[in-house]
Amino acid sequence: MRVLVVEDFEVLARSIGTGLRREGMAVDVVLDGTDALSHLVVTRYDVIVLDRDLPGVHGDDICRRLVAEGANSRVLMLTAASTVKDRVDGLGLGADDYLPKPFDFAELVARVRALGRRSTPPVPPTLAYADITLDPARRVASRAGRRLDLSPKEFALLECLLTAPGLVLSTEQLLERVWDEAADPFTSAVKHTMRRLRAKLGDPPVIHTVREGGYRIGDA
Repeated sequence: MRVLVVEDFEVLARSIGTGLRREGMAVDVVLDGTDALSHLVVTRYDVIVLDRDLPGVHGDDICRRLVAEGANSRVLMLTAASTVKDRVDGLGLGADDYLPKPFDFAELVARVRALGRRSTPPVPPTLAYADITLDPARRVASRAGRRLDLSPKEFALLECLLTAPGLVLSTEQLLERVWDEAADPFTSAVKHTMRRLRAKLGDPPVIHTVREGGYRIGDA
């Protein structure tokens, strides 16, 4: 899942970004509305965690623009205001969900995950191929009943592949969905992470390399 965090209080913004990355998400963090719009031009995000009162371009204006452009990104609006009217106003602008500050981080994660499921075509709550199963909500993956000890990146790679069984996903696509803007497009991170994932999955192999194409789980 690709997430953009837009929050002008840098300590909070970095904290949210770090926490969501630990949950296996690819997260970009910006501190003002102008920078947020620049990111939205070049990257498709599943979820935008959007502070309402931003410098540069106000969060309300960003939300209006996303709605006007028909963006598929889901918006979780954050604000220090917590009255019913504030929540109604935020949702009326086109936000998909609303979370007043201060908030519990576990609730933020749950809401981001719920919105992420709504930003893409519906997928089953549990993903599976052959004897491999993966539960995104519980962050549990197993093969033949054996629980797999996967790192957040390994888990996210497997999740990406399982959402598109039989389809080839390029290295560039995997970098965009699993890593973030800090990832070097010429890095071998995908290759190395894929090698570790395959080793943990064991035999028989289920992830195939497609020459000059990318990676695929299962048969074409």
